[in-house]
Amino acid sequence: MATPLQVTFLWHMHQPCYRDPLSGEYDLPWTYLHGVKDYFDMSAIVQEVDDARVVFNLVPSLLEQIRDYADGSAVDRFLMHGEIDPADMSADQRLFLLDNFFSANRERMIDTHPRYLELRYLLGNGSHSSSVDRLRKVSDQDLLDLQVWFFLAWTGEAAKRRYPELAGLIAKGRNFTREDKRLLLAAHRNILGEIIPLYRMLHEQGKVELSVSPYFHPILPLLCDSDIALASSLRSNPPKIRFRSPEDARAQVAGGIDYFREVFGFVPRGMWPSEGSVSDQTLAIMAECGLEWAASDEGILAASLPGGLGAAREKLYHPYSFARDGKDITLFFRDRQLSDLIGFTYSRWQPGRAVDDFVQRLLCVRKDVPDAGHVSIILDGENAWEYYPENGYRFLSSLYREIGKNRLLDFAKPSDDRVRELARRNLGHVHPGSWINANFGIWVGHPEENLAWEYLHKARTAAVAGNPEVAVLMASGMAVAADAGEGPSPADSICRSLYAAEGSDWFWWYGDDHFSPHSEHFDMLFRNNLINVYRLLGMNVPGELYQAIKKVTPAGLVRKPSTLITPRLNGMVDDYFEWHGAGLYDLSRQSSAMHAGESLLNCFFYGYDREYFYVRVDGSSPLDKVLLPDDVFRMHLLLEREYILPLMPGACVGELLARMGNSWVGTGHACNWVVSRVCELRVPLAAFSPQMGQTFFAYLTLTRGQDEIGRWPTLVPLSLCYEGQELELENWLV
Repeated sequence: MATPLQVTFLWHMHQPCYRDPLSGEYDLPWTYLHGVKDYFDMSAIVQEVDDARVVFNLVPSLLEQIRDYADGSAVDRFLMHGEIDPADMSADQRLFLLDNFFSANRERMIDTHPRYLELRYLLGNGSHSSSVDRLRKVSDQDLLDLQVWFFLAWTGEAAKRRYPELAGLIAKGRNFTREDKRLLLAAHRNILGEIIPLYRMLHEQGKVELSVSPYFHPILPLLCDSDIALASSLRSNPPKIRFRSPEDARAQVAGGIDYFREVFGFVPRGMWPSEGSVSDQTLAIMAECGLEWAASDEGILAASLPGGLGAAREKLYHPYSFARDGKDITLFFRDRQLSDLIGFTYSRWQPGRAVDDFVQRLLCVRKDVPDAGHVSIILDGENAWEYYPENGYRFLSSLYREIGKNRLLDFAKPSDDRVRELARRNLGHVHPGSWINANFGIWVGHPEENLAWEYLHKARTAAVAGNPEVAVLMASGMAVAADAGEGPSPADSICRSLYAAEGSDWFWWYGDDHFSPHSEHFDMLFRNNLINVYRLLGMNVPGELYQAIKKVTPAGLVRKPSTLITPRLNGMVDDYFEWHGAGLYDLSRQSSAMHAGESLLNCFFYGYDREYFYVRVDGSSPLDKVLLPDDVFRMHLLLEREYILPLMPGACVGELLARMGNSWVGTGHACNWVVSRVCELRVPLAAFSPQMGQTFFAYLTLTRGQDEIGRWPTLVPLSLCYEGQELELENWLV
């Protein structure tokens, strides 16, 4: 009988610590909401499918928060606003609901529920209206329905199927009562209380292997030495003050293991290091702490091996062994393409077609790589599902069943005997980097990121100098102390705040790689952890910590282009890296207040290669769902003259037009575009001939009938600078 390909699914479950150390309140609700939607659903689906075998990787800072919500000790301002009776609300509390309770995926979580969609049109499009106007048109019943629908929409599909009362609320749809809301929130408390026991039970049954990450999800190699960024990328610009505390990395690893053991009653064998970030030093720390296996991205393996992965990527489909000081650890590397198909692509496909495609790709690995023994699919376990119908329930259930019944494929967990018996290849050195670009550019190098590292270094130095017990604890690399009910010691609390500030999420939102409407909250939580350190030391808090690190850029500019790009035009967002080097504007706060166009567009990406200028426009909903057949969507370019490109839905080719007096004439240059989930287009550079270093401008309009119903930006066009081919050279010389 043919040997089946061993297939490992590792779902990484992570949230940073949203509890503000100064107030004790949860500043953002994502642990609660993903708990009732994803952390329960993911385990429940595995429980329902007999043959399913997977790995769940759990971050201790997430487990802490789930326990807080389950036992009722979490003080969450979103939950508090959900519990208040609208009749008893102040004006500010009512506005909080209007501003925050539409924070859900529009297509999958709002549009599918008629009453929630009705409320969004009635109450959720008022960002340009006065507070008085917004409150005037909202009734107590509207707010009660909004409270219920916000939490109901964030409830997972498996959870709805297991709790009949939730299905009853969905069927009722509107005119909810206080008792309805009480019933919903009581079901949520039960769901949250079931999460950890369900994971533990599945592990005991052998259906699941549970693994761990460092306690507060830090980038371990940067904790060991921030200058390692120089070894991972020629483009790195590390902080001026070098952060070098390998003992903190050890404390985060050891603390994660200890807390995991406290929660589940056994020691985990494996670890997904935060963001797949590894180095020789951090792998040695993991092995020293007793871990048997760890995992990272295929880009790390490719950079670690002479000649990369091979023509057929055959070197990817094996476990590896890394040894230091007499201790070794097994390494697995994720298949990026397979993982990203689930994370970014299949949400737009019919579930059956997506499952068939994925299974065929696995079979091709087995067929085309003769000695392939094992493949790892690793991705976040919570973030993809809001883009899937039914929270991914049908897709995942069907995928597990199809793999389970295929004799050429076999579910495998890293600690299974048959995986441990696979031949391991030796790695003498591992390229330092993360799952993104095999470097650390997301977390260090930008002035905001470097400033945060410098503040962290200063606070740590003050703590070690100002409290002898802290100095002993941190020098020893002792495990992180959990926030126990009886209260940790002052030294433990100081260490805890420092370790929390080392988490990767704060640095993720600094810089210009990503943007979020909640980025100021992440900034505040980072600084408040450092403020807490100084307060516990009895020292004056440096004034700089009261100033935001995250800067608000003019006119919505998030970042300028950092490298040449050549994206594939398909109207989809199916490759994380494809537009990563592009310039980016946030359009969500720059729209006109004109009817339906008000909140249509969110982002404007732009970049170029040697031949073309590229643009991607993202909407708050898929553009092909909201643009009507007769709508006219246009991109305008302003250089020496004005150019215009009308964009029709679908995949099209059209001519760029130039203004001549009061007329529009063809330039003779064909442009390509696709308007589907997003709009992607390319314009030949020769069509408008920008010069090196020249600034040109762009804006977008939407016309419906005779009326322009949207313009982005409203007042001043986007300023775009063409750096030419020097852009690539400049970045390599940094």
